[in-house]
Amino acid sequence: MMNTSELPNLKIHLSQLMQQAVDQVMTSDTAISIEITRTKQASHGDYACNLAMQLAKPLHKNPREIATMLIEAMPASPSLEKVEVAGAGFINFFIKNTVKQAYLYHILQTGSTYGFNDAGKGKKIQVEFVSANPTGPLHVGHGRGAAFGASLANVLSAAGYSVTREYYVNDAGRQMDILALSTWLRYLALNDVHVPFPENAYQGEYVKDMARLIYQAHADRYVHEPARLLDGLPETAHETAVNTDEDLDQLIANAKKILGQDYAYIHNLVLTEQLGDFRNDLMEFGVEFDTWFSEQSLFDNGLVAHAMQLLEEKKQLYRQDGAVWFRSTDFGDEKDRVVQRENGQFTYFASDIAYHLNKFDRGFETVINIWGADHHGYISRVKGALQALQLDPDKLKIALVQFAVLYRDGKKAPMSTRSGEFVTLRELRQEVGKDAARFFYVMRKSDQHLDFDLDLAKSQSNENPVYYVQYAHARICSVLAQWDGDPAVLVDANTDLLTIENELALLQQLIDFPDTIEAAAKEFSPHLVAFYLRELASEFHSYYNSTHFLVPEIALMEARLALITAIHHVLKNGLKLLGVDAPEKM
Repeated sequence: MMNTSELPNLKIHLSQLMQQAVDQVMTSDTAISIEITRTKQASHGDYACNLAMQLAKPLHKNPREIATMLIEAMPASPSLEKVEVAGAGFINFFIKNTVKQAYLYHILQTGSTYGFNDAGKGKKIQVEFVSANPTGPLHVGHGRGAAFGASLANVLSAAGYSVTREYYVNDAGRQMDILALSTWLRYLALNDVHVPFPENAYQGEYVKDMARLIYQAHADRYVHEPARLLDGLPETAHETAVNTDEDLDQLIANAKKILGQDYAYIHNLVLTEQLGDFRNDLMEFGVEFDTWFSEQSLFDNGLVAHAMQLLEEKKQLYRQDGAVWFRSTDFGDEKDRVVQRENGQFTYFASDIAYHLNKFDRGFETVINIWGADHHGYISRVKGALQALQLDPDKLKIALVQFAVLYRDGKKAPMSTRSGEFVTLRELRQEVGKDAARFFYVMRKSDQHLDFDLDLAKSQSNENPVYYVQYAHARICSVLAQWDGDPAVLVDANTDLLTIENELALLQQLIDFPDTIEAAAKEFSPHLVAFYLRELASEFHSYYNSTHFLVPEIALMEARLALITAIHHVLKNGLKLLGVDAPEKM
């Protein structure tokens, strides 16, 4: 049995062998990139390398000839059964069965932490996601960003990064004022004070619910006559609903003037209620944050003014038409952007500049923003602002998330209810369950279109990927429950008995798990974990259907039980990264 402390990371080990071979074959300092990949067919070995094709031009030789030279120059390795040249010049590596079998001990010993690694070396990294305006319920579009962000943060943590999960609360902008006004107008109506409700205000039932809270707690305390509220508005606004942004802003200004200090109570109530609803909704979805960062705090602490002062000192601002502009065209944006309006108010972009400056002031080495795909045009101006502040824009990573389209009975499902609101994340979760929603959201790369099949997500069939993976875990638990032995003995099982094709294939897949986590972290792609789990589940189900585990031969039985116990650990660890439960019974 190989000492588990001496087990190599096979990809790294093979890369080192190739590098030593290159040092023997090459006489120049030509830069090369050695990439070791998993093969798709067992007949092609376990790993492959295309290095010979890269070296064909500098060495002026046929790739197959170079591949042969590299193999001959490569040091001997106790992990390799054989190395072959294939196709146009690929180098295929066959790992010894004893090495694969030895990994099983390591998996059983590490259990719930197997697959985790220190690739990130404790580097501080922030993942900011969801960050929806707290002006209405989270909808299915927010759900994909939430699932992706939470899974990515988990993967990064598993890869050794020190991760902070952050929600940026847009509590200082115009949309919160519109929500506060909408709620107050609904409250007035409860007190039989009727003002035509603006068409461009928030219409949802949740607004009426917040108005009822105010009414129940304070009765008519915040009631005022409607005449003053309509000051400065055209005569038509007295009879019909306001429908222009200018008139809506006038209503907000009037409400602030009439309510005075009481306006803060209305504003804070609607903010608190919506954030509380968000927290509960996300928590039930398995998503939690380390920090809820307030946009308003950027103004309260002078951080927006500070950021603008820095840009001013670096001559990146100018004044035109009474407004202050940032020279974003100098950094690749299509036009310059206003950071302070003629009335003295800072724009959302100004607070965003201050927010990103603050992120790096907090010591994060990498900052990941998860945005909806419709924010693509915003990337250049934010990176430009960082560059203008002499920060490295490459340390800001943007992951774009495409919207999800719901399908039911093979047809596109309506995305809005009769009230005109989007289907909420809560409604989706109640229909298909938290696990299915989380898994389906991360099955595709985040920037790819996602068709969410509601019927498939609810089905108990092999076609349902989350059910398929969870069922594999439950099947293993069922087998182990039927065994009356001591699980501790499995660590010492004779894994040399695991020699049939699908057992060796499963062992190789288990070995791949740490590499999958590392790749998912490096590429910001938690969908790689979902793909991996589906493939592992598929291989296990095939093994389950063709093999008996509780056989009379004790040594063989314990070896097979050790193998499926290791699979159990990996399935559970992988599902946890995606925020999905691993049930023991289904």
